[in-house]
Amino acid sequence: MHKAARIEELPDSAPVFPLNGALLLPHTNRPLNVFEPRYIDMVDAALGAERLIVLVQPLEAGEESPEGKDVVLRDIGCLGRIVHFEENSEGRYLIVLEGLCRVRLGEEELNDSAFRRFAIDATGYDADLEPIQGEEAVDRDRFIQALRTYADFAGFDIDWDEVAETGTADLINLSAMLAPFGPPERQLLLESPTLKARAEALMAIAEVEMVRAHAGHTLQ
Repeated sequence: MHKAARIEELPDSAPVFPLNGALLLPHTNRPLNVFEPRYIDMVDAALGAERLIVLVQPLEAGEESPEGKDVVLRDIGCLGRIVHFEENSEGRYLIVLEGLCRVRLGEEELNDSAFRRFAIDATGYDADLEPIQGEEAVDRDRFIQALRTYADFAGFDIDWDEVAETGTADLINLSAMLAPFGPPERQLLLESPTLKARAEALMAIAEVEMVRAHAGHTLQ
């Protein structure tokens, strides 16, 4: 499949990979180690077709990838394309998904496969297909200062020279994907309507985490 320029060019359905705590955003790459037989089958099917998979979180936090077709999934996930894959001697896959566009899950398609496939709808997410949208609305200096504060708090070692050379959209999206937040916070970042909203959400979540840590330390 060529890279879609309009949401009308996206397929009507796609296989779904439910994964707690996983976040894929448009125009980012995410490596995934695939070893469960049902998802090896899913990757095989995707590689034999359009190479498309929706990464989505289960509604209830719990095991990383809960089994069963009765597991309720979040409404919104991100459609990704397999842009790289390796198969090892044990039949496992290492794949890299490139985020294309956020999608809303529709009806589940009935089939005999071990993995699940859903109708998908990207209506309202046209801007996801554009690499850079909304950078000018972000207060980059404020975001980097917040990133510095959180990095000091969490003890992260960050190459600030590399940060300075990274575009604003990439910086925000990579920060969202790499931040050690829980499933609800990751879903909030995925569903943030604009780049500015995602940046504000990141800063707010980090601030809440630091305040809670300080409060817990004070009470001890």
